[in-house]
Amino acid sequence: MNQTTKLRALLRDPGMVVAPGAYDGLTAMLVAQAGFPAVYMTGAGTSVAHGYPDFGLLTETEMVANAARMVRAVDVPVVADADTGYGNELNVIRTVQDYERAGVAGIHIEDQVSPKRCGHLDDKELVPREDWIAKIRAAAYARRDRDFMVIARTDSRAVIGFEEAVSRSNAALEAGADMAFLEAPQTMEEIAAVPRLVRGPCLLNVVWGGKTPDIDLREAEKFGYKLAIVPGLLFKATIGACDDVLAELKATHRHPVPKREMTVREAFNRAGAEEWGMFRTKFRDADVRKAEK
Repeated sequence: MNQTTKLRALLRDPGMVVAPGAYDGLTAMLVAQAGFPAVYMTGAGTSVAHGYPDFGLLTETEMVANAARMVRAVDVPVVADADTGYGNELNVIRTVQDYERAGVAGIHIEDQVSPKRCGHLDDKELVPREDWIAKIRAAAYARRDRDFMVIARTDSRAVIGFEEAVSRSNAALEAGADMAFLEAPQTMEEIAAVPRLVRGPCLLNVVWGGKTPDIDLREAEKFGYKLAIVPGLLFKATIGACDDVLAELKATHRHPVPKREMTVREAFNRAGAEEWGMFRTKFRDADVRKAEK
């Protein structure tokens, strides 16, 4: 079963799929090794990993290349941030085709102007509704695999209001989107209302300290959400952990003891060293393999 079909099957099952955000091959592997059924390629984390803020500064090719590395690293579906589609309908067609070739199971495309801003920052600007809907139609048209998911993200809650965000979500679903991503509902009442008012599957973006109230994911599942992404979890944790060990190294002049003690071999095994190591002798004659042990 390919990853697009696998994601569709997961979403057809009862309950909600939780996809923590990863930003490179290693963090994608950690998400999968932790037992989560899908990985979300966070645009914010990808930007930060490239040394930029989440201001839409990365190109389409940089984003697709990062997604391809993550897809190669795991055997679970990867859902990726595709920002604004990187232009008009022509660019969206190329974006869908490139992500699909990279093996991604689905992407979301938003209605901000380019360059965009993180959905939980202020002062966002939107494109006209008809411009965004045209991109969604183009995205649905461009996919070759019918199971490749087109997720329509609207940031209109912060700019125009909740009713417009619901209206745009429904218009995008009618235009061919498979799922609605109403970014940053601002109260628990709004979080609960989205799956009731939007006429299709809904995604919840879980951002600690953002515009949306903190919520137990089991409660979001009861509200009717089908997919929850947790984009900032790992890259924020990484920043905090790095700050701590660097400060300790500077203060003590000794290598800090890792929070989880791990040998070099154990660390490399998390990235597949044991499996790769078998190939060193696998294709040699039996006597050679025996001698090299």
